[in-house]
Amino acid sequence: MPLTVLDIANKEFKTSIRGYNQDEVDEFLDEVMRNYEALIRENDELRQNTSGMGEKLEQYRALEQTLQNTLVVAQSTADEMKQAARKEAELVVREAEARARELIQKAEEHVERQRQEMERLKRETDQFRARIKSLLESQLAIISQEVKLPVAAGDTEALKAPG
Repeated sequence: MPLTVLDIANKEFKTSIRGYNQDEVDEFLDEVMRNYEALIRENDELRQNTSGMGEKLEQYRALEQTLQNTLVVAQSTADEMKQAARKEAELVVREAEARARELIQKAEEHVERQRQEMERLKRETDQFRARIKSLLESQLAIISQEVKLPVAAGDTEALKAPG
């Protein structure tokens, strides 16, 4: 069993003829008792501090674990967001490519319709020219036939061109 302050205070020594000076022994025991009591108080304070430190250490360990978990969750969330953004970007690109193909197809169809319309107009123009030419040729033929009609002897002057 450890020594207590009371043990020191209550300690009595036997007296002998040539023994120690009792006052000096009592003073020394009082000093030992004060020092021992101070050491006990200091030891108690250190235990309390250690206990508080242990609690703080546990709090810090819990905080560290929480931070590690949070970091893992944050990293996982960031990875998921990156993947989602990548998928969304791919979807946007695919949609843009599909829209571009659609616009190109519409533009090509429009160009083809315009080309067909131009060919139709060219054919109509060619037909119109052919009809005009045919009409003019028939009119020239009619004029030529009228000029070849038998002319009376006195009308030769009328057939001559003015000028």
